[in-house]
Amino acid sequence: MSSGLDQARLAVLVHEVRSPVAALSAVAETVADLPADDSMRQELVRLALAAARGIERIVMDLAVASVRLEPVDVGTLVRDAVASFAVRGDSVETGDDEGPLVVHGDPVRLRQVLDNLIANALAHGAAGSPVAVRTSRSRDAVAIAVTDTGPGIPHDELARIFDLGVRLDAGTRGSGLGLTLSGAIVRAHGGVLEVESTPGEGSTFTIVLPMSAPQPAT
Repeated sequence: MSSGLDQARLAVLVHEVRSPVAALSAVAETVADLPADDSMRQELVRLALAAARGIERIVMDLAVASVRLEPVDVGTLVRDAVASFAVRGDSVETGDDEGPLVVHGDPVRLRQVLDNLIANALAHGAAGSPVAVRTSRSRDAVAIAVTDTGPGIPHDELARIFDLGVRLDAGTRGSGLGLTLSGAIVRAHGGVLEVESTPGEGSTFTIVLPMSAPQPAT
């Protein structure tokens, strides 16, 4: 029993640190090639520090439903995530949001979700087509939508894609953990993780977060 639990925790750890480690490595390589007075160095160092802090938090606290709430600027969260993927050479784009969109959230945990969704979209999207990340506000909620132009998900499979270990495309790299963990983190924020997909046209995963602080479970 203990051995199985340890293996599960290790699988989660390996999965969740993969993205910030990749970001940290790409930033370090880019900074090394820049002249000392290049204005981009400061921004890259900031992204590297954020990745390092994310790794530390994930390693020290594997309970994905453990959230430390603070005001989080969703626009900044999205721009940092997109910038980190861009440094790695991935094609991810975002447009202007609707102004300051602030939620009560855990910036490290929400970044985990966003990184998972973007990585998933890149893995399943059409080659050469960028992944789009958009933010919006509707009533008392903020939405972050991640859209790809890949083959889409069959309608009869949509109900189980958040189940642990489910991989619809055996030919694509993945562990079947990302969507399950992402859903758990979003629920811990009092939000929902939704999916819309049309076979042959792509998929959109949307994080919907309340603008008010989530109430503790009773």
